[in-house]
Amino acid sequence: MPIYRSSTTINGRNMAGARALWRATGVQDKDFGKPIIAVVNSFTEFVPGHIHLRELGKLVSNQIYKCGGIPKEFNTIAIDDGIAMGHSGMLYSLPSRELIADSIEYMINAHCVDSMVCISNCDKITPGMLLAALRLNIPSVFVSGGPMESGKIIVDDHIIKIDLVDAIAHGANKNTSSRILSKIEHSACPTCGSCSGMFTANSMNCLTEAIGLSLPGNGTVLATHADRKDLFLQAGKIIVKNTKDYYQCNERSLLPKNLVTRSTLKNAMILDIAMGGSTNTVLHLLAMAHEAKINFSMTDIDHLSRIVPHLCKLSPSTTKYHMEDLHRSGGVIGILSELNKINLLKTSVFNILGLTLQETIKKYDILNISNKDIFRFYSSGPQGVKTLVPFSQSFRWSKLDTDRIHGCIRSKKYAYSQDGGLAVLTGNLAIRGCIVKTAAIDEKNMIFSGIAKVYESQDEAVNAILNYEICSGDVVVIRYEGPRGGPGMQEMLYPTTYLKSMGLDKKCALITDGRFSGGTSGISIGHISPEAATKGLIALVYTGDIININILQRSITLQISAQEIQRRRILEEKRGKKSYTPKYRVRNISDSLRMYSMFATSADTGAVRSLKKIY
Repeated sequence: MPIYRSSTTINGRNMAGARALWRATGVQDKDFGKPIIAVVNSFTEFVPGHIHLRELGKLVSNQIYKCGGIPKEFNTIAIDDGIAMGHSGMLYSLPSRELIADSIEYMINAHCVDSMVCISNCDKITPGMLLAALRLNIPSVFVSGGPMESGKIIVDDHIIKIDLVDAIAHGANKNTSSRILSKIEHSACPTCGSCSGMFTANSMNCLTEAIGLSLPGNGTVLATHADRKDLFLQAGKIIVKNTKDYYQCNERSLLPKNLVTRSTLKNAMILDIAMGGSTNTVLHLLAMAHEAKINFSMTDIDHLSRIVPHLCKLSPSTTKYHMEDLHRSGGVIGILSELNKINLLKTSVFNILGLTLQETIKKYDILNISNKDIFRFYSSGPQGVKTLVPFSQSFRWSKLDTDRIHGCIRSKKYAYSQDGGLAVLTGNLAIRGCIVKTAAIDEKNMIFSGIAKVYESQDEAVNAILNYEICSGDVVVIRYEGPRGGPGMQEMLYPTTYLKSMGLDKKCALITDGRFSGGTSGISIGHISPEAATKGLIALVYTGDIININILQRSITLQISAQEIQRRRILEEKRGKKSYTPKYRVRNISDSLRMYSMFATSADTGAVRSLKKIY
């Protein structure tokens, strides 16, 4: 009989009590000796990307049982960044990543679980589960709830595709009538699933394909489509096979720490840059590298950002394409195939199927195969019916998007730009780097110089924008919103979206030691490191200073002398214990957030917790 981790809770006379308790959960005599496989669900009625996951856990559990495992389901928390945004609730979003990872560790190790299927979808849930998988290093398979269909409204007899960002932007646009706003609000998020653009949720679920911990299509098959059901069934089968291979045959190659390597993290970052993904992915990939003790840093990301072409542009960078269009173009594999043609990927790495990336591309690339099942798979699309029911429709496009010149995915020759959709900037304002989503910036704004308007909270900046205090040419500076200074590193979709609604998104810049939603557009520069709370220069910027941004040269500088910087540092340090804290902001911080702040590091290390204080 194979020695599973769970054997310690089952075997021997002294485990009679544990067996009695297992029996009370439904385990029968014939089940003892099988692997115990956790189904780590993140169902919640708070999040549209998770509203449909309640029954999907049972779907996976039934498949695990059929294939010879003992499935046991438990839940993690899930915070909806869109609902938490714009108020103090956003302080809890990034810290929830660590809480999710910890809770999974607690459940898995306390019950000596053998392996797990992680059912995730939105915001910090997928990253938290990824950190847990690396920490535990037991066989793991990821399957997401899938993206929602894009919203659609009819204006002047034209069908316009919309999403969450449109609802936020038009809500602050005084020129949008109440009638049109109501249409947008009722139509922006029409189905269950993660928001339909290349925001953080969809970016991360695409990246799990490149990392090798999920199946092809995981990031792009719509939540409403019948094809997604098969991904859940496959996940149940694969986890049992991989679990038995590991414990019975000592097959270690598909463990998370063997799948997630420097090469796969680079592949994932290359994909993210090529598709102009959310800047939050940088935060999470750096955190994964830290958890797995892999040498992967902002320096690597900077190097990749200079050589990876921008091949795919989705909402919010364009109104033309959403996740359903990326799937029709061949999904993540379609982008990886184009990247592989120019030798940017390490294709000898494996995934949970036991296939190399090279083999996976060959099998699933819609341009290179004649397999009708694959063509059928990537032809799945939106039905256009409002619903919260998963797998409820089976619409298929009559043909796929194979146009690599003007289509959703482009070849290198016809790329939007020859360097990618993300860039790392450095300079005296961010000596350890910061991140900008270049996919969402007009070419004419790649070099920008402006006058600083300084705010010590997101709320203060939002009020200034909505009260017309921001002018063309300004650089909005929001500080003390980093991991430690916030605490919690708030996501700032509202200020950037309000700039857009005021017609200032192409005329102003916004920089912060906080972070941005994947829905952000315009000159939005986040992750300034070191942050203000850890004595970063952003703490010493004054309103009226000149800030120079040169994305082409990857630089961001505060235009003051070294002598003036030193003078300001001395003045700040005279504040004693209050130095490098907000001067005017009043914010009630809970004890749990204070604890998080004590250990949080700046964004350049993934905002991970520093363990130096406990060793």
